[in-house]
Amino acid sequence: MPRFTIPRDIYYGSNAISELKNLKGYQKAFIVTGGQSMRKTGFLNKLEDVLREAEIDVYTYEGVEPDPSIERVYDGAKAMREFEPDVIISIGGGSPMDAAKAMWVFYEYPEKTFEDIKNPFTMPKLRKKATFVAIPSTSGSASEVTAFSVITDYSSNIKYPLADFEITPDIAVLDTDIPLTMPEMLTAHTGIDALTHAIEAYVASARSDFSDALAMKAISDIYGSLVDSYHGDAQARGIMHIAQCLAGMAFSNALLGIAHSLAHKTGAVFHIPHGCCNAILLPNVIQYNSKVCMARYAQIARTLGLPGATDKQLTNSLVEAVRSLNKKLDIPLSYQANGVSKNDFKAHCREIAENAVSDPCTGSNPRTIDAENMLKVLTCAYYGEDVTF
Repeated sequence: MPRFTIPRDIYYGSNAISELKNLKGYQKAFIVTGGQSMRKTGFLNKLEDVLREAEIDVYTYEGVEPDPSIERVYDGAKAMREFEPDVIISIGGGSPMDAAKAMWVFYEYPEKTFEDIKNPFTMPKLRKKATFVAIPSTSGSASEVTAFSVITDYSSNIKYPLADFEITPDIAVLDTDIPLTMPEMLTAHTGIDALTHAIEAYVASARSDFSDALAMKAISDIYGSLVDSYHGDAQARGIMHIAQCLAGMAFSNALLGIAHSLAHKTGAVFHIPHGCCNAILLPNVIQYNSKVCMARYAQIARTLGLPGATDKQLTNSLVEAVRSLNKKLDIPLSYQANGVSKNDFKAHCREIAENAVSDPCTGSNPRTIDAENMLKVLTCAYYGEDVTF
């Protein structure tokens, strides 16, 4: 049976963090965050103060790295079991939010292993010990509203997108003051990640009328605001923070496609930021998928006011619009231009393609794909060539 799931409450706008002073019925809050950015900008201190104002005891777990590891997840879960929180709150980018979601599972089920939950929709029932609040600092991952958590197994260099509606947060707080602190390149990478979320959701095999409306609104707002946001415009950054959340609600329910399958695998091997990988891959994935859903891409192009009289012309315009956007955001148009050597690419490309086929995002891609065609798409993305098959 089709299902559409989002957080129960979403608080948004300037100073939205202050709304958490009204949290009722909680005694202990376990905060999960990344490096030093939230502490340096004062938002972590503000969160701690707001919770203490609500007479909630606070434990802050800092230092979650980009692309969090399985080991990090287990360590955080151990700290949770020692503190015994009844609410888990993550503040920061996608990495601390994703890590906190996985920590939550092992806090409530310490006997479980990563192998028990890595396959989609295999998680046990949560909320026996704690509920979950997510506060994003970046405008891209939308982990604050999704049923996903991306965790990296560094022993095999594979990113696993954990997927289950159980880890959809209970409350999302979109404080539009926070993304004003993002540096330019992070703004670019997370913004293109959000655009990829929305476009993939709009053509995904699990799409619906609910997800379509959210995805198209997100595409329109991101396309119209990302460049200004990149250059530091405060209003544009506020629009982006909401738009990436709309994209998140869309893809959490419609699911994604092979841009994300390949981004997960190439990012782990080549150590390139996730959003940058998506930016490189998206034009080629549109070209590959257009063989079966060209009308959907054409509708996106019409909504954006791109030129073209036929679906083919409109789809070509969409591909060129994404490439033009990448140029304006100073994102390389290929993996080769991003510094991946030919030797490194040749050494890993086939393994990446094979692993990408088994990525959970591949199953909802609108056009079926095998390892050979995945390798062809990846090779086009490496050299910056068009997909014509």
